[in-house]
Amino acid sequence: MNKLLLLFLGVWAMAAQAQVTFSVSFAASQSQQPLDGRVLFMLAKTDKTEPRFQVSDGVATAQLFGIDVNGLKPGQAATIDASVLGYPKSSLKDLPPGDYYVQAVLHKYETFTRKDGHVVKLPMDRGEGQNWRVAPGNLFSKPQKISLKAGAKQAMAVVMDQVNPALPEPKDTKFIKHVKIQSKRLTEFWGRPIYLGAHVLLPAGFDEHPEARYPLCIFHGHFPSDFAGFSETPPPANIDTTDYSDRFHIHGYKKIVAQEAYDFYKKWTSKDFPRMLIIEIQHANQYYDDSYAVNSENLGPYGDAIMYELLPEIEKRFRGIGQGWARFTYGGSTGGWEALAAQVFYPDEFNGCFAACPDPISFDAYTVFNLYKEKNAYYQEGPFRRTPRPGQRNYLGQVQWTMEETNHRELVTGTHTRSGDQFDIWEAVFSPVGADGYPKRIWNKMTGEIDQTVAAYWREHYDLLHILKRDWKTLGPKVTGKIHIYCGDMDNYYLNNAVYLMEDFLKSVKNPPAYSEVAYGDRAEHCWNGDPTQPNYISRLRYNTMYIDKILKRIEASHPAGADLISWRY
Repeated sequence: MNKLLLLFLGVWAMAAQAQVTFSVSFAASQSQQPLDGRVLFMLAKTDKTEPRFQVSDGVATAQLFGIDVNGLKPGQAATIDASVLGYPKSSLKDLPPGDYYVQAVLHKYETFTRKDGHVVKLPMDRGEGQNWRVAPGNLFSKPQKISLKAGAKQAMAVVMDQVNPALPEPKDTKFIKHVKIQSKRLTEFWGRPIYLGAHVLLPAGFDEHPEARYPLCIFHGHFPSDFAGFSETPPPANIDTTDYSDRFHIHGYKKIVAQEAYDFYKKWTSKDFPRMLIIEIQHANQYYDDSYAVNSENLGPYGDAIMYELLPEIEKRFRGIGQGWARFTYGGSTGGWEALAAQVFYPDEFNGCFAACPDPISFDAYTVFNLYKEKNAYYQEGPFRRTPRPGQRNYLGQVQWTMEETNHRELVTGTHTRSGDQFDIWEAVFSPVGADGYPKRIWNKMTGEIDQTVAAYWREHYDLLHILKRDWKTLGPKVTGKIHIYCGDMDNYYLNNAVYLMEDFLKSVKNPPAYSEVAYGDRAEHCWNGDPTQPNYISRLRYNTMYIDKILKRIEASHPAGADLISWRY
């Protein structure tokens, strides 16, 4: 009787599930031409914001489905049914009956014929930093409320009749200038004009001291829409302080950010502050908001384009010294990895790097596992069970999501490494090109099974610890005294694990000694950057001032004979 009851309940539950099909199309008023791209369809349980803005790795995420379309015509439907892969529920048939708010987005792709002969379809960055939710030109529908009925077959139509507007270009000010150049190297690689940009913070007295030539600092980080954290005006007295930061668990964070920006301006223009150039680079591309500032088989020669095209143009326009002893790099997270990578790959061109909470700098500790020794990225496997690998934690070690969950979200967002998110960009930068022209998968995106041939390629080309070990005989003399790394010991993404391995090497290496600095923040989350006297929510706003003393000491200790140490110290 119990078995029959269980069988009956199972059949009843299957019958009670909603059986629904969504037909998604775009209006002819938005385009007369067929379009390529990814149709993304969301269902949310709340209308606190549009469903497209509720998709995340967090437990409160909206439901997402995705399907590629090629040559979709106006009025032609893309069908979202039970066969379409979703996240976090894998199929429409898994959704319980009830009320939902639904929305559709068409993330547009363009066709590129690359120098290597491959033809690929990718989303061109349109000034937003590879964010499908707001990318200019992407089509979307207005949110609408629907009701899924138990056991009923339903067919619903959703029309994308809205379009994201273009974004305004940032404007020059007295202190902040904007540079945009067409890169010869990248244009040749991609087969169409490709541009690099930068936001340049000029020193106080730039116009009054035309004889001065300046050191240059690259503040690496995610896609900057403008030079942030610098304001010539204090926050207004009536600024709203009711806002709440979920990340830092404090109220009034907007006021704190505004005050720090004004404080930076006051320091920057004070009498004794060193005069130098600080730049933030714009190098969003077809895979991410950032190229990782290295040469890549899939992204193209971004490292060389930045180093030998963009930097010389900036130093020419704004009187940079233009020599390696007077260049420094710093940044956090992606920017932390880039700061160290620039120092490793262009050792003579920089005189110091300050890498905070860097993305994995050793793939022996690729977040929570050894990429070279494990078989599966999603599970730790034993003879009788498998344990999910964590993807993110808080400072108490409480896991917020798993490796499998975040990678499945990426897969639903975009096939062929086109999600525009974290694991996909690592794959795009580090992997060789696959036979289809897209990045070779480091692991099966559904199952997590690792391809060790791809991992071996990653090791030789982008594993920074491995490269330093392998080439220390030649690299060591060029980077000794230049490496500074900072990380919280409770980094949300377990990035401290790779830093431990790097620290062990830097402490033990001889001929020459590394003379490096590695420091950890006690119980500090992502992205701790080296100041033990301030909480994360403050220190993260002070990148442009916290390394200045160390930069000056490095210049004093390592400048070549005849170096200009005077013109910029007014």
